[in-house]
Amino acid sequence: MSRSRRFLGAFAGFAVAAVALSGCVAGEDAPAAAGGDSAASDVTIKLDWATYNPLSLIIKDQGWLEADGYNVEWVQSLGSSKANEALRAGAIDFGSTAGSAALLARSNDVPQQIVDVVAQPEWSALVVPADSDITSVADLKGKSVAAALGTDPYFFLVQALEAEGLSIDDVTVQNLIHADGWAALQGGSVQAWAGLDPIMASAEASGAKLLYRNLDFNSYSVLNATESIIKDHPEIVQVVVDAYERARAWALENPEKTAQILADAASIDLAVAQKVINEREGLDVDPVPGSALSSVLAPIGAIQVSLGDVTSQDKVDKALDTLFAPEFAEKAKG
Repeated sequence: MSRSRRFLGAFAGFAVAAVALSGCVAGEDAPAAAGGDSAASDVTIKLDWATYNPLSLIIKDQGWLEADGYNVEWVQSLGSSKANEALRAGAIDFGSTAGSAALLARSNDVPQQIVDVVAQPEWSALVVPADSDITSVADLKGKSVAAALGTDPYFFLVQALEAEGLSIDDVTVQNLIHADGWAALQGGSVQAWAGLDPIMASAEASGAKLLYRNLDFNSYSVLNATESIIKDHPEIVQVVVDAYERARAWALENPEKTAQILADAASIDLAVAQKVINEREGLDVDPVPGSALSSVLAPIGAIQVSLGDVTSQDKVDKALDTLFAPEFAEKAKG
């Protein structure tokens, strides 16, 4: 059994307790309240927010859903794998993940689908300390690397190693959520970290070096919905996706305000948040999940099979055939 498979087996048992509840915040630009819309007020939307998903932060900050009369239960996701766990457990109806993590969940029979493409970010890279003597991916052989299994940074690490003729078994992976991975790198318990923005941008600002970057090894940022809410409340899915597309337009019109919202939510310097939003986030993309996303996910799916994270290529193929629910983004896009 591969190291990846052993880690994933242990990882699947993590409690959803790592997902933190947060309050709802109405923003200064929120529209007028819906004024007693009983259909809306009777519905509670369990929606995640994540510092790696700026559109979720905007929706939360501006309070659009609440202003329209919806009850919103905001839940923080600390990484794609945590969002997938929360979706699986029913703790949230909508979760923010990398496309690779969404495919992994679907391939392992988790009933969730991608309803909106959030961004095409360059949010993953391999990071080493400022004084590290590691200068190439090949130098990672035999080293300890922090990575959150089932997330884009982990699959970025796998692809980066394979590009140098190595495999995941040539390193020792420490399965740590993103913030803990950076802490481990700072503490010296690992020699490298498969990082994720905005934490990675903060690390870079403090002197850490980006050892290896490759936009092609980053999958898209996506919004997932449970099949149950898609089936039972498609109107709520449309409301949320509409809010996402409203947030995208707002972010593109207000990059400085978006960076400030990110800085506040992630407790990072504004300059770091500006770097993420202006240089690496990639929000100006087609929101409809389709062929562009599928072409990025297909090779990652093959990697998931080779690692033993998915039992067969047939399961990946079936997952790719059923992973997308594009009708909501198509309608929101107009």
